[in-house]
Amino acid sequence: MDTALQERLHLALLSQRRAFEAERMPAYGVRRDRLERVLKITRQHGEALAAAMARDFGHRARQESLLADIFTVESGARHALKHLRGWMKPRRVATPLHFLPGRNVLMRQPLGVVGIVSPWNYPYYLAMEPAVAALAAGNRVLIKPSELTPATSELIARLVAEHFKPEEMQVITGDAEVGKAFTQLPFDHLFFTGSTAVGRHVAQAAANNLTPVTLELGGKSPALVDRSCDLDLTASRLAFGKLFNAGQTCVAPDYLLVPREMVEPLSQKILNEMRRMYPRIAGNADYTSIATPRHHARLQGLIDDAAQRGARVLRTHDEQPGDRRLVPALLLDVPPDATVMREEIFGPLLPIVGYDQVGEALAHINRGDRPLALYWFGQDASARDHVMRETHAGGVTINDCLWHLGQEDQPFGGVGASGMGSYHGEWGFCTFSKEKPLFIQSRFAGTKLFQPPYGATFERLLALLKKII
Repeated sequence: MDTALQERLHLALLSQRRAFEAERMPAYGVRRDRLERVLKITRQHGEALAAAMARDFGHRARQESLLADIFTVESGARHALKHLRGWMKPRRVATPLHFLPGRNVLMRQPLGVVGIVSPWNYPYYLAMEPAVAALAAGNRVLIKPSELTPATSELIARLVAEHFKPEEMQVITGDAEVGKAFTQLPFDHLFFTGSTAVGRHVAQAAANNLTPVTLELGGKSPALVDRSCDLDLTASRLAFGKLFNAGQTCVAPDYLLVPREMVEPLSQKILNEMRRMYPRIAGNADYTSIATPRHHARLQGLIDDAAQRGARVLRTHDEQPGDRRLVPALLLDVPPDATVMREEIFGPLLPIVGYDQVGEALAHINRGDRPLALYWFGQDASARDHVMRETHAGGVTINDCLWHLGQEDQPFGGVGASGMGSYHGEWGFCTFSKEKPLFIQSRFAGTKLFQPPYGATFERLLALLKKII
């Protein structure tokens, strides 16, 4: 590894650690000021950030950037500001009878220096939303954004440098080698959003320093359609959830499980909804490009592989855009060994798998890794509850897609191969805090009766406690 790079990263970490040691428990006003500066950056430079994202993607719908990257950070910062004072307060918790009149208190303390590694698909939101939680909790923050969105990463770095001292929050740009070195630093907490494969390497690097990690990964998130669903509503919401950001969303529906007799009618309705939302693909300002040529080629390879194995490819449009916009496609009759059924898609392709009994669909879901998201469409509450009991997923939206991601009063995070840990709202505050238990003993305490020399009194008291606890 480059010695100069190592030194630069360690100096950045050292500067923040020294600053934290001089202010281990930032006051409410300090934290509020930092959150307000994030809010100011987001409000004042939203259009510039959206333009930078469009340059990085080749084209990215302005409205999608403003909604998914800018509004979400503003919403998260406003939520944190509203609740910050309450989150910071020490909390009384129950005290067992035999320890009274002592009392228990839970104190939330910042961890120190937090490292954040963010991906390219939502480059502002996935860098700054965890930063909001870390700053609210009183930490110092180092961010390594994706090298695949250089214009956005450089703009974030400049804006953060203009509004924050380096020892408060700093953005470190660079290639994959910088990212690898970044994850090897002895942070007090490391937060990573990205693929499961890279997440494994990040966890191993962090383990060498016993650094706790939050991993927000991905996987194959299913959408399960019940026979009780409203087909028109289901088609419209699936089309939106699949094509938002051209499918480059960690919680996008990756494949559909549909009652066999409904596969054809639902497929046609989804195609019609996609065409309604995007009457054309070439030059459509509302439709986002695939972020890089490599990702575009990978997606085209998934289509070709499925077609060669006998799948039917239903495209929304016949046109072939001259840029990196990819025509959406539904894939029917896809064999299970096709690559598109084994790897996370991360693009505007949607395999549809038919089932006869819901047990088949549940077995299909449960054979794979636990997904980051699960979607269920239907009106039968008992059928819905059965699916919820019999599956695991990081989060669920019922009768729609994506929107559980935006709930600040709910935790967001994966399970198993789709991640570990959670954030958003108070859960993010807790992720970046040490919840330190305090037992405050009373001047007059019965625990003295348990001190030696032991004898009959000890035995009687222990027997009594066993009866009353």
